Amino acid sequence: MTGPQRAAALMLALGEERASGLLSRMFDDEVRDISAAMASLGTVQAVQVEELCKDFVEQIGQAGALVGSWETTERMLLRTLPRERVTQIMEEIRGPAGRTMWDKLGNVNEVVLANYLKNEYPQTVAVVLSKIKPDHAARVLALLPEGFAMEVVMRMLRMESPQAEALEGVERTLKAEFMSNLARSARRDAHETMAEIFNNLDRTAETRILSELEGRSAESAARIRALMFTFEDLRRLDSGGMQVLLRVVDKEKLTIALKGASETLREFFLRNMSERAGRLLRDDIAALGPVRLKDVDTAQALIVATAKELAQQGEIRLSQGKEEEMVY
Repeated sequence: MTGPQRAAALMLALGEERASGLLSRMFDDEVRDISAAMASLGTVQAVQVEELCKDFVEQIGQAGALVGSWETTERMLLRTLPRERVTQIMEEIRGPAGRTMWDKLGNVNEVVLANYLKNEYPQTVAVVLSKIKPDHAARVLALLPEGFAMEVVMRMLRMESPQAEALEGVERTLKAEFMSNLARSARRDAHETMAEIFNNLDRTAETRILSELEGRSAESAARIRALMFTFEDLRRLDSGGMQVLLRVVDKEKLTIALKGASETLREFFLRNMSERAGRLLRDDIAALGPVRLKDVDTAQALIVATAKELAQQGEIRLSQGKEEEMVY
């Protein structure tokens, strides 16, 4: 066990009243580290507890096994700290793993991070990409809108070492807006979370894993399928919604995405375009030649993410599930 895990087990063994006295004497970062360890500790067998707490063998032996969970952690913190502070700590430890903000960002899916950063100032995005690992930054940069991405690149090339005040400002913004939203999303139903994950898998992996899941839990597989929103589901958009989507998607990505789409969906897109635009798109698709399935999946996932963002803004309406019928 790590140091924080050992401390967390000891806190649980001492009980809420004694542990709260110890927590009240710790610094915020110590409270956060122990809280994170406690929340993910799970079951600690009595024999392990005895090894950690030889001075309290008798009491701990009677207590038996301990269970660390989100609920016990939050309840213990509430005995010592204000509710607002407890909420902040719990949201932080529920978020992506990592000690610093930049470590945490390195564990955020590139599609999720790109969708957030594309609405920020180019200078802010330049700072963020300069602080995370190059391979992760490259994947995020590739998902940003073309003109915006070039502006970010130029800012990064001209950027000197960011001042401490500027870095602190960016960290505060990310912590208050982005990470807290990610932490709150962690409280969703597990099937919703898995549906989002499956939406970002390539087709081969999605088919393989869902097939295996059906063999183990047909009910879970069915729920995930119902919650997933794929590129093919865009055919459920009404004409107005499709035209809104067409105005904002990158035309090059759309060409690649439709190259691997069904004929039905492709025709649906074309029907919502002008005759000239539709003809040009058909020609572009025909001239594209063979395209890697991975590139098609990436383009389709980006367009689906754009559609979801428009739906959150109230610009379009998406059907929530494979079997849902829309009435207008």
